[in-house]
Amino acid sequence: MSTTNGPVPFLDLGRQYREIDEEVKAAIEGVMSMTNFIGGPAVAEFERAFGDFIGADFCIGVANGTDALEIALEALDFSEPGEVIVPAASFIATSEAVSRSGHDIVFADVDEATYVLDPNDVRKRITSRTRAIIPVHLFGHPAPMPELLELAEPKGLMLIEDCAQAHGAEIEGSRVGTFGVAATFSFYPGKNLGAYGDAGALTTADEDLAKRVRMIANHGRVSKYQHEFEGRNSRLDAIQAAVLSVKLHHLEKWTERRRSLAEQYREGLRGVGDLILPVERDLYRHVYHLFVIRSGSRDELQAALAEGGIATGVHYPRALPQLAAYSEHPQHQETFFANSMADEVLSLPMGDSIDSGQAERVIDNVRKFFSS
Repeated sequence: MSTTNGPVPFLDLGRQYREIDEEVKAAIEGVMSMTNFIGGPAVAEFERAFGDFIGADFCIGVANGTDALEIALEALDFSEPGEVIVPAASFIATSEAVSRSGHDIVFADVDEATYVLDPNDVRKRITSRTRAIIPVHLFGHPAPMPELLELAEPKGLMLIEDCAQAHGAEIEGSRVGTFGVAATFSFYPGKNLGAYGDAGALTTADEDLAKRVRMIANHGRVSKYQHEFEGRNSRLDAIQAAVLSVKLHHLEKWTERRRSLAEQYREGLRGVGDLILPVERDLYRHVYHLFVIRSGSRDELQAALAEGGIATGVHYPRALPQLAAYSEHPQHQETFFANSMADEVLSLPMGDSIDSGQAERVIDNVRKFFSS
């Protein structure tokens, strides 16, 4: 049903739920009747299905995407702490995981067209202390993994993919989550594949790494009351796994809706004002977790859209090095493209439950703003 005349939400999870409510209720009832709330068949089934979807040999469910990043860094067990390169444009979880794992954060700039790590800037940041690089597939566009692998492999650097916003994104037919030594996923409710609470996962092709990740996430446990080392409590619970299994069946259909919506925006907003629209590299598949435009009049445009009943977001209002959390970081005052990007970005309503009529309202209101 089109909602052309009503307010346009930024994301409509309620509408998505109504599409799958009977499946979700049945899946949750299955967990409740079996009473396997931690681990058990629901978690094992989701891990298998999501690993197959990504094309990864091993998938380990954890409590959230932030834990997945921290556990990946811990499981790689570097001989000594060093530097880990992260993009200057991301959510703080990416850099936070580096600090909490005992490493030093090194920020690298992002590409001005795709907003993902710029390999040329990464190259300048590599030192003898560099241990790993964490590319973020920001907004759903894959980072340039082939180029980053060319940088990393000769130097023995680990690539850990942050796939929190890119479930199902691809490079030349291969899904993100299969390029690095490990990849991490968030299933926060607003993600393309979202739970009804917190959840995350880690994928890898390395059996030994997968075993260590699973142990770290469960108190260093080998078997009941047998612990080889201290770990943490970061387990994907069965109810969330059951919900995710239901949603995974719909993910490709939902992704195509996002891509169709993105194309509608692109066609309707091309050449309007000073707008800079998202791009999609050849042979790359963008999954549009967010549809992010840029404008020198971002704040005024956002206010005008709000007045018209259209919700938008800013992802993110500050580049990571500019955050108060990094006021003592040596790169806090450094000039990045990511800094100016943060002043211009605006995320339009996006999701599998935003319909074409709502998208047309957004387009009309944006065009109206620039024509006035």
